[in-house]
Amino acid sequence: MPSPHWALPDHIEDALPLEAARLEAMRRRLLDEFRLHGYQLVMPPLIEYVESLLSGTGKEMGEHTFRMADPFTGRMLGLRADITPQVTRIDAHLLNRQGVARLCYAASVVRTTPRSLLASRHPMQLGAEIYGHAGIEADIEVIRLLARTLDVAGVRASRIDLGHIGLFRALAQMAGLSGEQERELFAVLQAKDVPTLKSLVDGLPAEAAKGLLALPSLYGGAEVLVRAASVLPKSAQIVDAISQLQAIADALPDLPLSFDLADLRGYDYHSGLVFAAFCASSPAAVAFGGRYDEVGRAFGRARPATGFSVNDLRDLIGVKPATALAGAILAPVLADAALESAITDLRASGEIVMRELPGHTGCWREAGCDRQLVLQGGRWTVAPLQGE
Repeated sequence: MPSPHWALPDHIEDALPLEAARLEAMRRRLLDEFRLHGYQLVMPPLIEYVESLLSGTGKEMGEHTFRMADPFTGRMLGLRADITPQVTRIDAHLLNRQGVARLCYAASVVRTTPRSLLASRHPMQLGAEIYGHAGIEADIEVIRLLARTLDVAGVRASRIDLGHIGLFRALAQMAGLSGEQERELFAVLQAKDVPTLKSLVDGLPAEAAKGLLALPSLYGGAEVLVRAASVLPKSAQIVDAISQLQAIADALPDLPLSFDLADLRGYDYHSGLVFAAFCASSPAAVAFGGRYDEVGRAFGRARPATGFSVNDLRDLIGVKPATALAGAILAPVLADAALESAITDLRASGEIVMRELPGHTGCWREAGCDRQLVLQGGRWTVAPLQGE
């Protein structure tokens, strides 16, 4: 039986007044926090030429992007599935700054498939990014800002997992893997399928095989980095990656950091450090981030870049108890200067004042009114709503 014409597609939903108010309040609160840290808001368009949206993001993002022909030019357009490539384009070609740029955003994206069984296909993504600084200081800043973001949202991080794409890339290079072999090993490591991993590394150079087999077991606290330094090959790339992770652990002792050296999220996208944040009330990560120095190259201006994004603001408001919307004050429809003055003063103080419309007696409480303006002793006074 076909769905009714008013039904929405799977994993697409409306935000009704209570949720919409909470989403907007959260968006404003977090963007204000970013502003205090020097991050400037940008608002890229929902739709762009598809080659721009997919530049530097690899196959995965292409699979999540809706496409259509542009009736003006005939070129293929795409609905953004991620905002970071757009911000990278803005940094590379519109701002064109020589020094550091701190940028942030909060807007909806659209995906062909949801990230998980319960996720939306049009999440509201929020993020902050630093362009122009290659040092570990920028990575430390964005991880601390991510933790602060969750604190401000009232969903303190219970765990922030860190990994480094450079470890796997160095081992793959040492092993002389083909592109197909690298992709297969990547999938197995993501699944932490050790038996299959053992069969795949059989016949590879011994040092690379030993390192690849060690990655799934390198998970836990800062002690993991000590073990990694002892069991992984001592190539310059591997030593540098472990040193970066150790520097972050040393700089952020107050955060709940953990390490997962087989975590290769965003392998096609990230170029170094990667991280994911979890909170106690959500089994899935609520935010992802990392370094993506190579994305700008597709726009002709590679710039060091690091940042994070909250997958969906709904994830943050969903783990907190819902609170009712603030009640409104119902005002009669009268041509009265004193009434107009009272309404103006109430709205200036932050109160919601709703004009009564004729013919709707008995319906104003469902519209959100819990008080009304009444004339008492020659003055307009706020009183409990009566007769509703």
